[in-house]
Amino acid sequence: MSISSKDDRYLTGRLLIAMPNMLDPRFTRTVIYLCAHTEDAAMGLVVNRLNDQITFPDLLEQLDIDTGDLGHSVPIHFGGPVESGRGFVLHSPEYDQEGTLQVSEGVSLTATVEILRDMAVGKGPQKSLLALGYAGWGRGQLDAEIQSNSWLHVDPDDTLVFGGDLDEKWEQAIAKLGFDFKMLSGDAGHA
Repeated sequence: MSISSKDDRYLTGRLLIAMPNMLDPRFTRTVIYLCAHTEDAAMGLVVNRLNDQITFPDLLEQLDIDTGDLGHSVPIHFGGPVESGRGFVLHSPEYDQEGTLQVSEGVSLTATVEILRDMAVGKGPQKSLLALGYAGWGRGQLDAEIQSNSWLHVDPDDTLVFGGDLDEKWEQAIAKLGFDFKMLSGDAGHA
């Protein structure tokens, strides 16, 4: 099932980039993959900030999932400040199970314990990003923040969504727009 919006005003499947003047420290220099954006609400996951409070083996233990011979490490991202104990996995679309939502052509979202079990034994998606929590906006809130020059948006690519160089993602996302981030101003223009 796809949750993409047919209305071009909405940004489902795109990346939000925090402007340099972002006042909320939870979102300073963040890049957020928008999983849903409608006139009623928006939801996304921060893709460039790790959660340093818990490790993957600790999470599996809390969920009573056998780690077996866990021979790999799965980073856990800070997905956002809402429901920080709830897990979400952005992933490549070849992995599909009951409860998987196709967000865009190249990205799906699953928020079940089963995907964590599969990831623990190396049977999860080829590409994935595990996040705890999410960023959420109420009716019209994200649109107002974009209009007040708090966010830019850009098409995603695998490197920005699933790549591991978190410290560079913000600048790389801005570079996709074709200009140097040092040239950005937080002031909105007026005619």
